[in-house]
Amino acid sequence: MILTQLLVFTLIIAAGSLFISDAFAQLGTGESPFKREFGDVKYLDAYFGVADEKMEVSPGDQNVPFTVVLANVGTQDITGIKGQLSLPLGFSSSDGPGRLIEADADSNSLAGEVFTLTFFVNVDERTKIGQYPASAKVDYGRLRESGIRDTFFEFHFKVTGDSIINMRAIDHFLTSLKNNHIVIEISNDGTAPVSGVDIELRNTQGTISSTAQSVTNVEKVVMLDSNWDIGHIAPGESKFLEVDVYVPESLKGATLRAPMDITYFNAHGDRHTISRIVDFYVKGLIDTRIYDVDVIDLSGKQTVIGEIINEGNEDALFAFVTLEALGDSNIKKTTQYIDEIEIDSPVPFNIPIEFEGEPRFGEHDIRITLRYKDTIRDEIFETIETTIFIEDHTPDESEFDYSQLVILGAVAGIGGFAFTKFRARRKVANQTK
Repeated sequence: MILTQLLVFTLIIAAGSLFISDAFAQLGTGESPFKREFGDVKYLDAYFGVADEKMEVSPGDQNVPFTVVLANVGTQDITGIKGQLSLPLGFSSSDGPGRLIEADADSNSLAGEVFTLTFFVNVDERTKIGQYPASAKVDYGRLRESGIRDTFFEFHFKVTGDSIINMRAIDHFLTSLKNNHIVIEISNDGTAPVSGVDIELRNTQGTISSTAQSVTNVEKVVMLDSNWDIGHIAPGESKFLEVDVYVPESLKGATLRAPMDITYFNAHGDRHTISRIVDFYVKGLIDTRIYDVDVIDLSGKQTVIGEIINEGNEDALFAFVTLEALGDSNIKKTTQYIDEIEIDSPVPFNIPIEFEGEPRFGEHDIRITLRYKDTIRDEIFETIETTIFIEDHTPDESEFDYSQLVILGAVAGIGGFAFTKFRARRKVANQTK
């Protein structure tokens, strides 16, 4: 009786162990769901991509090649190589859900040769970026031998995401005849990180397009740097490079094209080099200066005058000059329109002085603001602050000119003498009658 119970208990334990072993096999541990008998084929690598190039893959990608790299480590050549791929939830055959993921090798594999099996897979949109387990079964036959052999491999693969590198200038406008500080943004707009990012400015006359014309004119400018080590850029992040560049007058009104070579390591650890071009528009230089500010009497009105000169290589447009008071000055704010400021041609301005309240004479602190637009219609301001002196030209009522009294007295005396003589003559005439 006891012996019978022990036998039943032993059978229950054996059955349970088989069940647990099979459960672990479905999770990728212990025995696999594929039968393994021979060791002629050895697993080397597995990745998204083709035999000679790995690919970055993101959730939602469809019909993506998935390559398993294998080696014939046996002593004989093998043929009729076929593969079957088992992937976790979130991956399916490109033929549709529920279909087997299969692949055939293009040719035989010689002993000691490396060969590949390429499957085509759909990646579900809900799949997350990360590492996943997988299994592969390989069927093959030996030359000069009947029958089919098979072998099984378990491995891990990665859904890396995509790295998308873009470049843009923070300010796309440069000014000729001066040094310009350039800031360029390098952004990773993808979902996979990039590392070891190195950027090199391609100079130049050796960069030729298919039409035998240079794709860049950057050789005409003076740049202090041409290579930048950026390092790691995480998904959705940006790094910046800065450089000072002098632009000659000959590029005024032209587009400066700066081709860049970007070398980096992707999420697979593979090194890649891509090219980007950053374009700039070169403006002319407007270099204005206000000088000879003074006060004069113009048509009985005290007026602030001055000169403006443009020492650049481009005219300033829609120019205004504004006079405003500083400190305790009570001069009224006034603006005058002076139109264009041509290069190397002084432009005068004159602004009549008006007061807020009673006129105040003597020293006044003022600010003169020049406002104009350049060729791309950006508004530019230039100011100077100075002190002017306003004289009092009002007549003083306390001062009297006594010489006028003498003249008036003389005129009155002559008039009185004439009137007396006139009356005397009239009286004599009346008596004669």
